[in-house]
Amino acid sequence: MKQEQPIIDKINGFLSDEFEVDASLIQPEANLRQVLELDSLDYIDLVVVVENNFSFKVKPEDFINIISFRDFYNYIISRVQSKEPTDAFMAGQVKG
Repeated sequence: MKQEQPIIDKINGFLSDEFEVDASLIQPEANLRQVLELDSLDYIDLVVVVENNFSFKVKPEDFINIISFRDFYNYIISRVQSKEPTDAFMAGQVKG
């Protein structure tokens, strides 16, 4: 969990800034859509912000099962962690 905290802090920071919501309302069990007051256009903004901050492509269907902030954190953390070995391999740092 320690190595995940910087990612969670980064997520909370850009969500608070981008969606102009008090950071104290961003709690793991809180409903992402309700707290951020997301409509369909806001989801597009959310996708863009995630892609810009974490350098991976988001598919709209990825959001189907994301209800809480914890779901959102877990999604991003799993994508970041699954991306790292590929990036290292592509950079020639890991022999395949």
